[in-house]
Parts: sequence; structure tokens; C-alpha cells
Amino acid sequence: MNAAQILAEEATEVVNQLPVDPVVIGVGGFGGLVVLLLIAYAFRSVGQRH
Repeated sequence: MNAAQILAEEATEVVNQLPVDPVVIGVGGFGGLVVLLLIAYAFRSVGQRH
């Protein structure tokens, strides 16, 4: 084997795998942002009362 073949084999190797499916990460992130939106919406009229 020459150096080019060894480098080609290393390039196709997966180094980091995600612990869960990428769709789960996306849905979790979207859900977290919706929760933050609802918290911000709950305090929408606080400034008008004072």
C-alpha cells in the first residue's frame, strides 16, 4: 500500500457519530425554542403595568 491509498481509506472512515438521529436533535432544538417563545409571551405585558 502506498501513502495515497492509506490516506484515502482514512478519509472515508467515520470519526464522530451522533448519539441520536439528527432529526431528534432538530425537533429538540425547535421544541426548546418554542418553550422560550412561550415564556417570553407570558411576560409580554409586564412593562405596561409599571
